[in-house]
Amino acid sequence: MSLLTHLDAEGRARMVDVSHKALTRRRAVATGLLRCAPETLTLVREGRAPKGAVVSTAEIAGVMGAKRTADLLPLCHPLSLARVAVIITLDDSLPGFRIEAETVTVGQTGVEMEALTAVSVSALTLYDMLKAVDRAMLIEGVGLVAKTGGASGDWIRNEE
Repeated sequence: MSLLTHLDAEGRARMVDVSHKALTRRRAVATGLLRCAPETLTLVREGRAPKGAVVSTAEIAGVMGAKRTADLLPLCHPLSLARVAVIITLDDSLPGFRIEAETVTVGQTGVEMEALTAVSVSALTLYDMLKAVDRAMLIEGVGLVAKTGGASGDWIRNEE
């Protein structure tokens, strides 16, 4: 059996059959960064960003992105999400924005892709809303931090 579960015996792409799996509570947390110029962060902090409420708009966009994950990723199962939360914080030490997304479902497959999509869409929304003042921004470090539930059990990123 292949470790790549999205491939059949002949190597063709397929959606994984999860019909035999039990319904369990599943949770995932993902994070990412958007680095920007210190002046860009100041504009946002002071509410002077050209396109308005940058952080709240990007948080909502992340939630919307999580809900559309199966439309974006061809082999991803459509899920009924019980919770999607996106929190964006300003960080002068980067300088930039720290993005965290949490997704929860009770289902037969995990919500890792939904959490990663939420972070990615939030970062892209920040970029879109701020590109008029800072085209050199960088989206970095998008990754899974933790997941719980399912047959593979719990997992937490080990930051050594």
